[in-house]
Amino acid sequence: MMPLRKIFAIPTCLLWSMVSMAQQPQGELPKILANINGSLNYSVKQFNGTDLVSRQIFNKGGVLKTNTGTWALHVKNTAVSGHPEAVDIIASFRVENGTASSSAVDVSFNFGKWSRDNYVLVPASIYNGNRYRSIGDGYSPAYPKDMYYNPAVPLTISNNPRLAIERGKASVIQLQTGNAATPAMCFFSEKKKKGFIVLTGQLTKLGNNGLTISENEAQDNCSFSISAPAVRKLAPGFGDFHPSGDLAPDWKAGNEISLHFRVYVFNAQNIPELLTRFMQIRKELSGPNQPRNILPMSKAFEVVSTITRNRFVTVPAGSYYLPENNDDFQLGWVSGMMNTYPMLALNDEKERNRVGAELDFIVDKLQGKSGYFYGGITAKGELRPEKMNPDFKPLQAMVRKNADALLWMMKHMMLLKAQGNERSIKKEWEESARKLAAAFVRTWKAHGEFGQYIAPETGEIAVYNSTAGAIAPAGLALASNYFHNPAWMKVAGDAAKFYYHRDVEMQGLTGGDCGDISQDANSESAFGFLESLMALYHYTGEKQWLKMAEVQAALCSSWTISYDPVFPQNSDIGKLGSHMAGAVWASIQNKHSAPGICTASGDYLFKLFRATGNLQYADLIRDIQHAQAEAVNMPPNHITTNNLVGSSMERIQPSDAEGKGSIGNFINTRNSWTETNGILMAMELPGIYLNTDSKKIYVFDHVEAKTIANTSSGTTIQIANPTSYDANVSVLGETAKQAAGPLSYTAFVNWPKVKVKAGETLKVRVDHAGVVTLL
Repeated sequence: MMPLRKIFAIPTCLLWSMVSMAQQPQGELPKILANINGSLNYSVKQFNGTDLVSRQIFNKGGVLKTNTGTWALHVKNTAVSGHPEAVDIIASFRVENGTASSSAVDVSFNFGKWSRDNYVLVPASIYNGNRYRSIGDGYSPAYPKDMYYNPAVPLTISNNPRLAIERGKASVIQLQTGNAATPAMCFFSEKKKKGFIVLTGQLTKLGNNGLTISENEAQDNCSFSISAPAVRKLAPGFGDFHPSGDLAPDWKAGNEISLHFRVYVFNAQNIPELLTRFMQIRKELSGPNQPRNILPMSKAFEVVSTITRNRFVTVPAGSYYLPENNDDFQLGWVSGMMNTYPMLALNDEKERNRVGAELDFIVDKLQGKSGYFYGGITAKGELRPEKMNPDFKPLQAMVRKNADALLWMMKHMMLLKAQGNERSIKKEWEESARKLAAAFVRTWKAHGEFGQYIAPETGEIAVYNSTAGAIAPAGLALASNYFHNPAWMKVAGDAAKFYYHRDVEMQGLTGGDCGDISQDANSESAFGFLESLMALYHYTGEKQWLKMAEVQAALCSSWTISYDPVFPQNSDIGKLGSHMAGAVWASIQNKHSAPGICTASGDYLFKLFRATGNLQYADLIRDIQHAQAEAVNMPPNHITTNNLVGSSMERIQPSDAEGKGSIGNFINTRNSWTETNGILMAMELPGIYLNTDSKKIYVFDHVEAKTIANTSSGTTIQIANPTSYDANVSVLGETAKQAAGPLSYTAFVNWPKVKVKAGETLKVRVDHAGVVTLL
């Protein structure tokens, strides 16, 4: 049970001084809902365990008489400033006399003339209603034979909550707010050109709220319901379901609870407009989150680079930095040939030679005849096949891993040039990258997509569909510029347009680029595709890519926790008091959030902020960075993994997908990819960003900064370090004209840095050229 003071935004005495529902003007709500054939009712549901026994609806007078007592309902409707299409509602339920056993209160939006073609979204859980073919009954199900070498394979997901793909079948989705990155339910109607979003709070004193979507057998009526508390028959797991263990409470006279929610109904021409509106309003009910400054980015770089230094091995297969907790190697995805990049950024001869040895190993041992790479190799030198079926013999590899490989090979060589170490670049590396880029181009020209799995020996697509090639356009764009091959830029653009139209514009999702899911919607492909769109904007300057990137960023925001969830007080996160807005959900199969993006810094969000001036993009990557820091193991005062200093792992768990006991608890292990994205953010995001024309400042690092003077010689900034660690803060100062142009992928190499000791406050001047002087 949460303390009452944490639950109610309005004092109870004030709630109960309101007039009854019958007397309270309903304002614009009925009119707004009528635009989408919607209505609203309030009810009490009684359960036997998790089986619904009865549902009784309040009358228009706000009274409900049951066999055991009388309920009263008070509703307050408030217009939302700046949003004529929105209404804020607080519905308060009270037992006036008698009792109510095993009961939950419920607010239900009912939509008539519904269409199964409506796009339905619950952030991080439901995309396009999850109305797709489903396979398996557990984590990472095997693919059936018909999914191989079949260009017509339908998008196929694991066993997740979903609306029925079959016609003439009723379906219900039962979630609780811990299953959503933002407690919200949304839909877009193509026929009516309308969007609907309802935001609610995480919980009341009864626990997390329930989110339920029910569609009738005719699929012409659907309801979106919010309940207190959540009472689900089954809780969704990682591709399966298990008994929820939810319990509705017993009520007695005087017991009361309120539900706070906000409704938006607005004109929308397409799914992208719904996504964009969602990003704009996703924090409006919960209010601004409060990221904590606890770990300077420079300290994060220090501790993670120490871990990586100590995990370089030479085994029979070759020499490399370990990307896993064993001696085997995976390329891309979970940090293989990604954790090398920060080590190269050290500009240290020993680490540079080690990075070179790993690149040699990858080129020599993993590239197939087609130009594509195999996805991994054991320490003993045996290739690791992926998603195999016994009926098909050629070894397969993830398209995602190959896209990562192309992008990161190019970034490594670009960094070496930026450091003045161009002579270290081997012709074999460049030739390998050319072969890989050419393989992607051949696949695109032959099939008009990149597929999900390929056979590196032959170059054939083994499994089609999905957005597994989300990052491939970025890799091709970098390769096109590096090797002066404009034809590759054309393919990158054509591929990006295809994926944007088919997946984002028409389905409101991207997915399938994670090695342990099916073709489920996931965050990694969403962020990866944003990388591609910003790469195309970087090299072409064409505004079409920027517009697509803004929609894609909105999709990314739907995967990112928008508020600071309340975790159980005795959980690991609860004890630390961590603020986890910014944790990134994995996929609709893997129902957990994690520290950071798998696997990237998300600097493309910063670049989108530079290009548009929209603070939402800066806020999003700041939130992600700060949530990642909350998961870093920094003994003695901030223990998370019980592992290496600076380590982190892939669990920030708000849901009960792994059991109620898992909520808010870390796992006593470490994951290289979560450490790698942390160190990448420390490198590729400026600690402090200043527009020297507007004098506007934005802080990404764990320091406090503000402008205190502006003169002809520059802007004076006061920087305070409230953390327990010394900080070396990078500062990027630039003019509006400079901000309008592309930011080099290796710009961080030249950013000036300011040393600020723990607890220290100092002043610096940033001149119009971005030069920083300590005052």
